[in-house]
Amino acid sequence: METSRPVPLDNTGRYLHSQADELRAQGPATRVELPGGVVCWSVNSYEVSKKLLSDPNVTKSARNHWPAFINNEVPADWEMISWVAMDNVSTTFGQDHRRLRRLIGKAFSSRRPEAVRPLALELTNMLLDRMEAAAAAGEVIDLKAAFAYPLPGMLVAELIGMSEEARIAAAKVMDLMARTDVTSEQAQGILLGWRGAIEDLIALKRAQPGEDITSDLIAARDEDGSVLTEQELVDTTFAILGAGSETTINFFDNAVTALLAHPEQLELVKSGQVSWDAVIEEVLRVESPLASLPLRYAVEDIVLDGVTIPKGEPILINYAAIGRDPQLHGDSAATFDITRQDKEHLSFGHGPHYCLGAGIARMVAKTGLSALFERFPNLTLATPATELVPIPTFIMNGHLALPVHLNGVAAAAA
Repeated sequence: METSRPVPLDNTGRYLHSQADELRAQGPATRVELPGGVVCWSVNSYEVSKKLLSDPNVTKSARNHWPAFINNEVPADWEMISWVAMDNVSTTFGQDHRRLRRLIGKAFSSRRPEAVRPLALELTNMLLDRMEAAAAAGEVIDLKAAFAYPLPGMLVAELIGMSEEARIAAAKVMDLMARTDVTSEQAQGILLGWRGAIEDLIALKRAQPGEDITSDLIAARDEDGSVLTEQELVDTTFAILGAGSETTINFFDNAVTALLAHPEQLELVKSGQVSWDAVIEEVLRVESPLASLPLRYAVEDIVLDGVTIPKGEPILINYAAIGRDPQLHGDSAATFDITRQDKEHLSFGHGPHYCLGAGIARMVAKTGLSALFERFPNLTLATPATELVPIPTFIMNGHLALPVHLNGVAAAAA
């Protein structure tokens, strides 16, 4: 039987949800085409995603289980090379993954969110003070640039011991890495750029260790005395910086957009009828900040309902589609509703790769959102939500900018 032609994934970000709906309707897994002509299997349903995320026959290690990568058929300047060339806790498999998880988990204890809360509040208030001082009456400001973007980045940089100057430089690299419209030349520069920035940070922390996660990772020892290799240390530190900032940036962007586009629901929060915790879970469900994280691989043939993913082929889980699956949340799955009872999602992952920083992320989200709307209760969109320009990517889910009025000039109707 002739195999259907892979569907090119939209890399503009404009059709993130509609394309996921179309792919989900085609079956449990559908062949899609990534930049550079790389073909993989896209999974857009909750049930299948949850199964694969905990399946021991699904790995994130390209160096062990993706023949095209192992045999150098994937060029070093592939547009998405940074996502598969890393060697850290998010890309390892089996015993190596468990070893790294134990080492890194020591830096993310259950007490860490509360320990970090005062810093999160301090940075939040500093940014809100800046916004209040800089914004003239009626002036439009970009809330993403002024608040959503710097808050998570500054917080994670503090946690790993990175200077503000180094953070800004690394952020530019991460922004490009999240886009899927980059050139091959840019892709190679991204890979070299972030590795250089983190290598400098690690060299500094070896010479001047401090009370930070990077110093903790350098000093970490497993029960058998093993430590992180140099590449594991570099790649893991970068993964913490990226995962802790890029996704939370998009979370704030999506949360503020959704609340301002649904003022009646925002009023429920302001009046105390609905909690910020409920808002956070609903935003994570309907607008997962991470869309499709590259890549996973079939260790053996994986048989789904009428579809077989052959051994060694790459898999792309679409987190932005999971919480919107009608099989999970019915006909209203795509509707933002903070009052719904079931807000099930997998936006922090599932199984062995569940996000270590989920507790910190939720704490930062609640601290930032509550303080923002307490300081600016009349915040409004300066552009209708439907006209906001998405980030050109299928990896992340957010906007290039979020123009707002701090004191209540309503956007024109869409």
